[in-house]
Amino acid sequence: MSPEAKLAELGIELPTPGKPAGVYTPLVIVGNLAYTSGHLPIRPDGTRVEGKLGDDLSVEQGYEAARLTALGILATLKSALGSLDRVKRLVKAMGLVNATTDFTQHPAVINGFSELIAEVFGRERGIGVRSAFGAGSLPLGVAVEIEAVFEIE
Repeated sequence: MSPEAKLAELGIELPTPGKPAGVYTPLVIVGNLAYTSGHLPIRPDGTRVEGKLGDDLSVEQGYEAARLTALGILATLKSALGSLDRVKRLVKAMGLVNATTDFTQHPAVINGFSELIAEVFGRERGIGVRSAFGAGSLPLGVAVEIEAVFEIE
């Protein structure tokens, strides 16, 4: 099933792609690779998911923040490529988690991103290599920031 058809089947409507908050572009294509800038968790009402895992946010709330971030990345890809059907596969994702120093469940949080991407593109195309890091703070106090690299046609 194509990624576009899968989104429709899941009843997922992508958000409007965000605007850069600094001197960068949300996506750069080099050859057959599309590199996304770090994306933040933005709710449908435009508010950000802010907070620190291990303090005022649960793993489940972090997971949902990572899922929202995946939707933003998909929106950026679709806007730049015209269709998600041009994505051949996820190559790599890097997830940063705003966490306390004793928080250790970074992978469980970033799974919110990974599981949605795998569901949209299928396991073969939607699972790539990944890193999940803890950070003492993130821009605007958000819970997660994720960037990714996709192979495209």
